[in-house]
Amino acid sequence: MKKLKLFSLIALSSTLALTSCGGSGTGKGGGTKSFVSKTGWKPNEKQGWFFAGKQQEQKGWPGMVYVEGGTFTMGLVKDDVMHDWNNSPRRMQVSSFYIGETEITNYEYREYLTWLKYVFPPSDPSFKEIYNGALPDTLLWDNKLSRNDFNETYFRDANYDYYPVVGVAWAQANRYCEWLTDRANEKALMNAGIIAKDLYINESNNQGGTAFNMDKFKSNDPEMQGYINEQRRQQKTGIKTTNQRLIAANRAPGADMVTKFRLPSEVEWEYAALGMEKNREYNMYLGKAPEIQSLRGTKGKDRGMLLENFKQGQGDYSGLPGWKNDGSAKTSDVRQYPSNAIGIYGMYGNVAEWTADVYRPIVDDEYSDFNYYRGNAPQAIVRNGDGTYQMVDETNMKYDTLRDGRLVARNLPGQYSRETIANYANFRDGDQQSSLSYRNASDSVSSYNMYNGAKQNFFVDANGKVKLQKDTGKRTSQISNDIRVVKGGSWQDSAYWLDPGQRRYKAENAGYGWIGFRVAQDASSKNKGRTRR
Repeated sequence: MKKLKLFSLIALSSTLALTSCGGSGTGKGGGTKSFVSKTGWKPNEKQGWFFAGKQQEQKGWPGMVYVEGGTFTMGLVKDDVMHDWNNSPRRMQVSSFYIGETEITNYEYREYLTWLKYVFPPSDPSFKEIYNGALPDTLLWDNKLSRNDFNETYFRDANYDYYPVVGVAWAQANRYCEWLTDRANEKALMNAGIIAKDLYINESNNQGGTAFNMDKFKSNDPEMQGYINEQRRQQKTGIKTTNQRLIAANRAPGADMVTKFRLPSEVEWEYAALGMEKNREYNMYLGKAPEIQSLRGTKGKDRGMLLENFKQGQGDYSGLPGWKNDGSAKTSDVRQYPSNAIGIYGMYGNVAEWTADVYRPIVDDEYSDFNYYRGNAPQAIVRNGDGTYQMVDETNMKYDTLRDGRLVARNLPGQYSRETIANYANFRDGDQQSSLSYRNASDSVSSYNMYNGAKQNFFVDANGKVKLQKDTGKRTSQISNDIRVVKGGSWQDSAYWLDPGQRRYKAENAGYGWIGFRVAQDASSKNKGRTRR
C-alpha cells in the first residue's frame, strides 16, 4: 500500500512538471522540428518571412583545439621574486573557446604575405604599403656582439617552415587574424559548393578590392553575385528568392561559416596553458602551476631530458654536445616538444605570445570575474549619406605606424569602413592619488587618466630615416593603452617565466625575436548541462 502511494505521488509530480513547463513539444531534445514561434510561424517556413538557418553543432577548424570553459585560479601561486605584484591569485570563469594547437608558423604567415602580394601587388603605388607593412621584422635577429644569419634565413628558408613566426608586432598579428577569418570562410564556402573552386585561377576575380571578404558576403553585396553558386546556396539555406535573401540578411550566414579568428585574451591563454581539465578529482583541481621537475622526461629516450625550449642558465641554451637537454639553441619546430594535457603545443617555452589585452598592473576582478578582458573597443560600420555602407578603397585607407616607420593597413580595399564608438581600455583605471604625482593630487581633476605613458609616434623624415616624434604631454606613468600583455616563456627566458601565471608587457607597434602568437575562436558549449568525466 505504501509503495502504491509512493508511485502515485511520483506520477502526480511528473504530470505537474510537464504541465508547468508548457506541455507538448518543448521538452528536452525538441529542437527546431517541434518549435513554433509565438507568431505562429515555424522556422524556415517556405511561405514565411524569417529564415533562421539550420542548427548544427559547431565544428572545430583544422589546427584548433577545443577548450572547455570553467572556473580556475588565475595568477601566480608562488613567490613573486620579481616584485612586480601584477599577478596576484584571483578566481575567474572562462567560457568555452578554441585555441590554436600551435603558434602561427613561418609557413602560415608566408601564406598571408603571398596572398597580399597577389591581390594587392606592391608594384601598384596605391597598394605599396599593404604588403610591406605586413612583413615581419627580420633585422631583430642582429646582435652587436653575436654572429648569426637568421635575419636572412629564418623566415624564408624552408627548413624553418614550421618554426614559430617572430618579429610580428601585435598590430600585425591582429590584421593576420582578420585575414584568416576571410580565407577560412572562403575555403568553407568552396567546400560547400557555394563558391567556385577555381576562384583563384580566374585572375579577374581576386584583384584589389574585388577579393572575397565576409563583409561583402554577409551583406549580399552585388560584387559577390558574380562567383557565388546561387543554386547551391539555396539548397544549403532554403532561401530561394531575392526577397528571401534580403530578409535573411538579419541572421548569421549559416552553418558553413567559420567563427571569427582573434588573439586569445590573457585569461583564456593562461587557462588553456594550464590544461587542468584532466588534472582533477570530481570538482577539485589536483594542482596548478607546473614544477620544473615535471618539465623533464621520466621514461625512454626522453628520460632526464628537458621537454620544453628555454634557457637553462648563463650561456646555456641547449645543453652539452651529445647530451642536449632541450636540443634547441634558439626557436624550434612548433611540435618538437610534447603538448600539454589537452593537446596544445608550445605553451611552456619556445616563444612567448601576444594576447589581446591592454596591460595594467592590476586585473580588476572585482568588477568582472567572467571572461575578463581589458581592451574592449566596439566598432560600427560607417554609413554613407544614403544609408549604404562605406567601402574602403585606395583613397580612404587608414594606417598604424610601426616602430621601424612602416605603415600597417587597418583595413583592406573591399572591406567596409569602421569607426571606434567607445574605448574601455581606461575603465576603472584608478585615481590620481595612486599615480606618480600623488603629492600634487586633486580630486577636482575630472579628466585625469592614471595610465598615460608617452605616445610612441614614429615617422619617416625627408631623408628616409625613422624618427620618434617628441611627446610634450604631461605624463604620470610609463604605461599606456599601446602596451599589450605578453604571456609564456621563450627560448631566451629562464624557467621562472614558464609559469603560465607570469605576465609581461610590450609595445603593440614593435616585433621581437622571442614573441610569437597563436589564434583563438569563440565556441558554443558542446556539453549541455553537467558533465562528470
